[in-house]
Amino acid sequence: MSGHGTPIPMTSRKSGPLSGVASVPGDKSISHRALIFGAMAVGETKITGLLEGQDVLDTAKAMQALGADVVDHGAGEWSVHGVGVGGFSEPDNVIDCGNSGTGVRLIMGCVATSPFAVTFTGDASLNKRPMGRVTDPLALFGTTSVGRSGGRLPLTLVGTGDATPVEYTTPMPSAQVKSAVLLAGLNAPGKTVVIEKEATRDHTERMLRGFGAEVVTEKVAEGYKITLTGRPELKPQVVAVPRDPSSAAFPVCAALIVEGSDILVPGVSQNTTRNGLYTTLVEMGADITFENPREEGGEPVADLRVKYSQLKGIEVPPARAASMIDEYPVLSVVASFATGTTVMKGVKELRVKESDRIDAMARGLEKCGVKIEEDQDTLIVHGCGPKGVKGGATCATFIDHRIAMSFLVMGMASNEPVSVDDGSPIATSFPVFETLMAALGASIQRTNR
Repeated sequence: MSGHGTPIPMTSRKSGPLSGVASVPGDKSISHRALIFGAMAVGETKITGLLEGQDVLDTAKAMQALGADVVDHGAGEWSVHGVGVGGFSEPDNVIDCGNSGTGVRLIMGCVATSPFAVTFTGDASLNKRPMGRVTDPLALFGTTSVGRSGGRLPLTLVGTGDATPVEYTTPMPSAQVKSAVLLAGLNAPGKTVVIEKEATRDHTERMLRGFGAEVVTEKVAEGYKITLTGRPELKPQVVAVPRDPSSAAFPVCAALIVEGSDILVPGVSQNTTRNGLYTTLVEMGADITFENPREEGGEPVADLRVKYSQLKGIEVPPARAASMIDEYPVLSVVASFATGTTVMKGVKELRVKESDRIDAMARGLEKCGVKIEEDQDTLIVHGCGPKGVKGGATCATFIDHRIAMSFLVMGMASNEPVSVDDGSPIATSFPVFETLMAALGASIQRTNR
């Protein structure tokens, strides 16, 4: 699969019980950060379990373009010979981040306080996404940027060699924005402060501490205050990347809705800033057992035993949105097979992901016979019950990997097959999705137009 090439239509059909072990790939968020922080350390960082999806590979190429020595040793093992904080060099060409919003926004942060210009671009989906949410706070350090209307890519960021530390309150819950500011603060003197009203995924803070930076998180009246002391010497690390809870969501949710299923998903991150989906599924009545809890690579993990379940609709608290923002598409599929109504509020951030995910899911669910309601910040799914989803439609993916995988999961339990117009973006985050699901017993085929 390629997230940038010819569309690959795919069809998913009703499956028998899913069974077996689903060893999902490494965490995408942590994989990006391992490469970036390794490039900013002095010496060799060794990484195991790296997600080798296109998004992460594009970040690896970007670190090479900025002067780091990045080597693929095979089987998810990589090494990065870093150049130190402030040691990046001006790239010879445009940095192409493909489909990755995480990649481009974090890389913008790490070059913002270097005295040269970098031009960023991406695929058709990424070039539609707003970058002002990152370039605005980076301007406080002294950077300037020029892009297309609305602050969209292609965009040139002109860094500063005379950075000043900043204090910034994020206007929306976004780990990408928080991380970009903290990365820029690494090469600024003094203390850079980020205040967020709601806690977002904290991989950046955890990993920066592991690499030797001084990062302090405090609960304050405004929410959470993260303080970074600038210009540390980051020390190279051995990073074991845990398995991605966002990728694990797809086999987990498929097992919950395909009658008779019983699967094991080993080593999944249980970071509390990422596990909102699993909390929600248990509240809906999901039979999920969290076995062998332990720590890997500085992150809590567990093995998930998942069995088919009779699910009920619930109201998902808006405060949980930040911990499961990428999982709402597949949750809306699960909600379609539940009894009763599932209300998802506080999800407006979905409108500016790889696609407008609220609209994409709403239109596809409707085509498959599911009644939905939506507004700018809400998606409501009226469940059809465990055997009540009609299916029988071709759903548009809008170059969005999570939309594609969500509708393919739906087809595994709906009464009629469900097709997607393009499954190629799946390679950006879950390149083994087809083979892994087939090994569990799913019936997914690439289809001709």
